Amino acid sequence: MDAIEPEESMYDRPLSIKVGNCIKERRIDKYLHGRFSNFSRRFLQNTIKGGHVCVGGQSVKPSYQLTAGETIDLTLPSPQKKEILPEDIPLDVVYEDEDLILINKQANIIVHPARGNKHGTLVNALVHYSDALSSGLGEFRPGIVHRLDRNTTGIMIVAKNDETQWKIAKQFENREITKEYLAIVHGTPELTADCINAPLGVHPRFREKYAVRPEKGKKSLTFYEVLEAFTGYSLVKCAPKTGRTHQIRVHLSHIKHPIVADDMYGGKLVYPWQLENGEAQVQDPLLARCALHAWNITFRHPKSEEMVRFEAPMPEDMVGLLDMLRSHRSKQ
Repeated sequence: MDAIEPEESMYDRPLSIKVGNCIKERRIDKYLHGRFSNFSRRFLQNTIKGGHVCVGGQSVKPSYQLTAGETIDLTLPSPQKKEILPEDIPLDVVYEDEDLILINKQANIIVHPARGNKHGTLVNALVHYSDALSSGLGEFRPGIVHRLDRNTTGIMIVAKNDETQWKIAKQFENREITKEYLAIVHGTPELTADCINAPLGVHPRFREKYAVRPEKGKKSLTFYEVLEAFTGYSLVKCAPKTGRTHQIRVHLSHIKHPIVADDMYGGKLVYPWQLENGEAQVQDPLLARCALHAWNITFRHPKSEEMVRFEAPMPEDMVGLLDMLRSHRSKQ
C-alpha cells in the first residue's frame, strides 16, 4: 500500500480510493493515515467526522471497518488559514537545516496564538524568522510539533515542511523520542532515582490545572534522578515517558518535592537572604518562574533516518540559583 503525497490540487475536490485485497489496517482512519502519509491522524479523523468521507455513498465514522474491494470517496478540506503577524522576537537557534529548526525557547513566551494571546508568541517569532514552516495541518500552528509551558525553557523541534512534521509527530505518538529535563525542587527525594507512575487528568475543581487522578486519569510515567542535593533543595533530571500536560510539575509535586517557584503546584519563591540564613529583607527572588528546563532531546532525523541529539544550555536564572545553592546550601 503506497502512501499518497498531498498536493495543492488534492484539496477541496472529490477523490476515490479502491481498497485492495491485501488490506492490513481495516479501521478507515488508520487506513487513510497510511495512504495519506503527510496528514496527521487527527486531521483525517476530523475530516471523517465532518462528513467528507463516504463508503458506498454513506458517510462513515473513524472506526468504520473496511472490506477489500470497497471504494472510499472523500474530499480533503484545505487546511484552515489564519493570519499570523510576523514579529521580530529574538530566537535562540541551536541548529537548523532544510527540514527542521531546533530552538532554545526562552521563558515567559507562549508557543502559539490562542484566545487572548494573538501576539508575542513563539509562532509570531517563527513566521518572522522563516518563510519555510509546516502548515500545521488544520490548526495552523506553523512549524509547531510539540509544546513547552509558557515559563518552561529549553529545546524544541520546529518543522519546516509537512513531511517533517508528520514524521516527527509519528515519533512522538510512538514514544520514540527521548526528552530530558532539569528541575530545581524543594527538598530531596528519599530515593535518588525512581519512576513516578501516577495517572493524570484535569483537576476536579480548577480546570486550568492537572492532578493525579487514579480512577479517571491517563497513564503517566516520569523517571527522575537526583543530580545534586543541597540543604533544602535538589537538582533533579527528569525523563518523561508519556507527554501529559504539566506532567513533570504535577508528578514532582505529588511526591512532595514541587519545583521552585511553581506556585500552581506548591513551589515557593526563593530569595537570597533565605539561602544566606539572613534577616528577612526586600529583595527580588533568585528565580521568578518555574525552575524547569527542557535540557535535551533525541530523535530520528526525518531525512537521514539517523538518531540525533540536541541540547540547550541551562538558562542564566537557573544557573544563578544553583550557584547560590552551591555557595550557601552545599552538603559537602
